[in-house]
Formats: sequence, structure tokens, C-alpha cells
Amino acid sequence: MAQTITLNESHLQTLDLTPARAVIEPLLAEGKLAPGEIGLQFVVDISRDPADPRELSELPEVRLWFIRLDTCYPWLPLILDWEAGELGRYAAMLVPHQFSPTEGIRYNPEGLEIFMMAKIFVIAAWLKGQGISQYTRLKFMTQMLGYEIDDGLFQLLG
Repeated sequence: MAQTITLNESHLQTLDLTPARAVIEPLLAEGKLAPGEIGLQFVVDISRDPADPRELSELPEVRLWFIRLDTCYPWLPLILDWEAGELGRYAAMLVPHQFSPTEGIRYNPEGLEIFMMAKIFVIAAWLKGQGISQYTRLKFMTQMLGYEIDDGLFQLLG
């Protein structure tokens, strides 16, 4: 079930998370956040100079909004619409990177490693709190961003 969160300039300028909360909070209240069943997508509707070559993730006001969102819902990457590319775009909002028209997003390796380990720790704890003991989707998430995680790590997290 895909859900769309639409942001406009006002939301970004005021760091207003209302559009995200309006979608996420009812799902939380109804217990409908099973990983893989929800596919959140973002639409950023802002006016831009057509000559501006920057990607959305390179605009400070957009990145700052996503940083705030991530602090409120650190497990959010698990319920994004991965097939639509939302996981890569979300990571680009939070991890230093360079963009190449021919190679796409090239994340800073150390930044991506720190991001991935933080997400593994917080999402594993969130899954446990939800009564989910399988880490399959979390492992798949790490693989999508180029990391192989050994099951031993999850055993350490208990």
C-alpha cells in the first residue's frame, strides 16, 4: 500500500513535519507499519530556478527537513517504497555524497557506513519493540545500499 507525503516550500522553510505526521501517525496508531507492506514516497513540490543543476538532496532546506524527520522516525527507511527508489533518495538526504549524471549517487563511504550502522541498531531495536524477530528486511535494506551484514551482528544485539 503506497502512501505519498507531499512537501512544499512552507514545510521546508519552517521544518514543519505535519505532512509526514499526517501519514505516519495514523499508520502507527492502527499498527499498520509492517515492514514491506507500506511503501512511503515523498514528493517535494518547490519552485526552483531551471538553471540550478543541484539535486534535491543538495538543497540545504530540503536536507534539513529530512534530517529532522529522521530524528523523529529513525526506522522510516524500513517502510519506504524501495522499488520506487525512495531508499536511495532518503539516504542521499542524510549521507554526504556526490552526484554524477553518468554514475548516479556516490555516497561518502565513511558517511554511509556510519549511517548504515546507526540504522541497523535503531531499526533492530524498533523491530524488537514491534514483536518482530526477523531481520530479513533490514538485511535486505543494507544490501540495497551495498552492505552485507552477518547474522552474528543481530545475535549480538539480542
